[in-house]
Amino acid sequence: MAIEPYRRLFRLPGVGVLLLVGLAARVPTTAMSMALTLHVVETLKLDYVMAGTVTAAITLGMAVGSPLAGRLVDRYGLRPVLIVTTAAQALFWSSAWKLPFPVLTGAALVAGLLALPVFSVVRQCLAAMVPLEQRRTAFSFDSMFVEVSYMTGPALAVAGITVLGSGPTMTAIAVGTAGAGIGLLLLNPPTRSAAELAEPEVRIPRRAWLTPRMVALLGTAAAATFVLTATELAVVGTMKDSGHTQWIGLAVGIWCFYSLLGGFLYGMLSRGFSPLVLIGLIGLLTMPVALVSGGWWWLVLALLPSGLLCAPSLSSTVETLSRWVPAGARGEAMGLNGTALLIGGAASAPIAGKVIDLYGASWAFVVAGAAGVVMVLVALPFWRRGREIAPVAADPAKVPEELPA
Repeated sequence: MAIEPYRRLFRLPGVGVLLLVGLAARVPTTAMSMALTLHVVETLKLDYVMAGTVTAAITLGMAVGSPLAGRLVDRYGLRPVLIVTTAAQALFWSSAWKLPFPVLTGAALVAGLLALPVFSVVRQCLAAMVPLEQRRTAFSFDSMFVEVSYMTGPALAVAGITVLGSGPTMTAIAVGTAGAGIGLLLLNPPTRSAAELAEPEVRIPRRAWLTPRMVALLGTAAAATFVLTATELAVVGTMKDSGHTQWIGLAVGIWCFYSLLGGFLYGMLSRGFSPLVLIGLIGLLTMPVALVSGGWWWLVLALLPSGLLCAPSLSSTVETLSRWVPAGARGEAMGLNGTALLIGGAASAPIAGKVIDLYGASWAFVVAGAAGVVMVLVALPFWRRGREIAPVAADPAKVPEELPA
């Protein structure tokens, strides 16, 4: 049966529970930026520039803190990191709605640095719990849950702020993040497999795995979120210009469904594709959307080919990373992947917005797709010359910087 890869995946001990806990833990995380934006605009009665300053502060903190948290997990284990980050998130979100703007901005930066590393931890633990041949299925299913969390979290934040106000909504985020951290603490999933734990403890130098090839992989991950964020803004701009604002939510929801469907189908394949292929195709298939005219449903239909590749592209970057990085550095590498995704999305919004303002929403599709294609072309030479390191070694002195792929 085509569904059999998923049956085998969920027969593995603890995998189903980890994925469900990861989904529940990500929902409050994906609500944070929207909650802060609306709190500054609606409750503090400040402008969107100031709202953007606060969200930029927490995003910057997350970008810096993600690999640091991963490195600490690699060195000291999961529980100490979860205890500190869970307490920090509970403290910030339970009090954020009371803080004046300058204090809120500084506190948001610190909260970002000490963000609960849900995304990277779930992926790191999946890599430890799932055999290599089943990781494509695992990461594909995980990418589907990420999609669901991004469909749910911001919408709940909007509903919460507009109906209940900042205090109850941010308190709910505090409870949600605390519950997520406690759930992961109780579950305590392994960050290394039994075989990896049986190997002698070896500290792998960063230069051994953070090679130009790895940087190219991180760059393609950033390009993926650049394309996706710019495409979303282009959809919003196009539908506003055509007078179909009331259908924006439905259009974006259908586009997200395409991604879910693509991730599900990709997880059933016996053989995956290189992230370069998938992200390059997303770029190529996004540019022609600029030519669509007429009803909004034609725009939604034109997004189908590239939409199907969204979740597979993101899962393929994580799967590739899990194969290239030794177990002792997997947490830091997953954190760097998270940073790359944040950078791509953060860079995309102002660039796409400027393109829409100057040239129209259609050109944002072109810029989004071209960015993905250009990044793939930049990464290609490093990919071909790339070499992988051995996952383990008995003697640190014998750990080569790179071994043939």
